[in-house]
Amino acid sequence: MLTFNGSFFMPSVFTLVGIPGLEPVQCWIGIPFCAMYVIAVIGNSLILVIIKKENSLHIPMYIFLAMLAATDMALSTCILPKMLGIFWFHWPEISFDACLLQMWLIHSFQGTESGVLLAMALDRYVAIYNPLRHATVFSQKLLTHLGVGVTMRSAILVLPTLLLIKCRLKLYQTTVISHSYCEHMAIVKLAAEDIRVNKIYGLFVAFAILGFDIIFITMSYVRIFVTVFQLPQKEARVKAFNTCVAHICVFLPFYLLAFFSFFTHRFGSHIPPYVHILLSNLYLLVPPFLNPIVYGVKTKEIRRHAWKMFVSSPNS
Repeated sequence: MLTFNGSFFMPSVFTLVGIPGLEPVQCWIGIPFCAMYVIAVIGNSLILVIIKKENSLHIPMYIFLAMLAATDMALSTCILPKMLGIFWFHWPEISFDACLLQMWLIHSFQGTESGVLLAMALDRYVAIYNPLRHATVFSQKLLTHLGVGVTMRSAILVLPTLLLIKCRLKLYQTTVISHSYCEHMAIVKLAAEDIRVNKIYGLFVAFAILGFDIIFITMSYVRIFVTVFQLPQKEARVKAFNTCVAHICVFLPFYLLAFFSFFTHRFGSHIPPYVHILLSNLYLLVPPFLNPIVYGVKTKEIRRHAWKMFVSSPNS
C-alpha cells in the first residue's frame, strides 16, 4: 500500500472496527444480532413460501409483502455475515472493491425497501379511498413496473456515490473505518481530499429516495384516515383501520431509525460513536426481523396459512 505525506494512496484494503468503544463485548453483542438475523431469514422465507404457494394471496397487498420480505433478507444478508466475522472471528479486513460493493448493495436495498413501503401505502390508499377501482388500478402490469421501478431507482441513484469515491478520492488519512459495515459517509470521511461533492450527492440521494417516499406515505395516510373517519359504520372504520396497522408498525421504525442514523452521522458530533453505530446496525437488522412478526400477528390470512402449513397433516 503506497503512502504519500502520511496519507494512503488508493488503499487496497480497509479495516472495519466494528462498534468503536465496545470492542471487548462485541462477541456478546453478536449473539442477539445473529438471533435476529436467523429469525429474519426464517420468518421472511416463510412469508415468501406461503404467498407463492397460496393462489388466493396473489393480490397486490401480498405481492408487495413478498417484495418486502425478499428485500429484507437481501439487506440483512449484506451486513450480518461480515459483521459476525468481525465480532466473533476477528476478521476486520475487507478489500476496497468489496467495501464499495457492500456499500452499494446496502444503500440500494435500503432505497428499494423504502420504495416498496411507498407502494404498499399507495395500495392501501386506493383500496380504502376507491375500492371499486383497486383491481383495475393495481393491475399485474403496474405491479411489475413498480417492482422494477423501485429497484432500479435506488440502484441507479446510489451508483454515482460508488463512482465518486472510486474516481475522485485517491488519498485517505487512514484505512480504518469506525463502523461495522461499509457505509457511504464512514468511507468518505476517511479521505484526505475535498469531499464536498460526495457529501452533497449523498444528501441528494437520501432526500430523493427516503425524503420523497416519506412525504408521499404521509400524504397517503392522511387521506386514508380522513376517508376512514368519514365511513358511517363503526365496524367498517375499524376494519379499514386494521388493514393499515401492520404497515404503520413496519414503516415507522424503518424511517425513524433511518433519519436518526442519517442525521447523527452528519451532524451528531456530540453523540458517542458507539450509540450511532449501534443504532445504524439496528436500522438494518430490526426491520427485517420485525416485519415477518408484525405481518404474522396482524394479518389473518398469513397467520391462517402458516398454521395450516405446520399443523395440517399431508392427507387432510
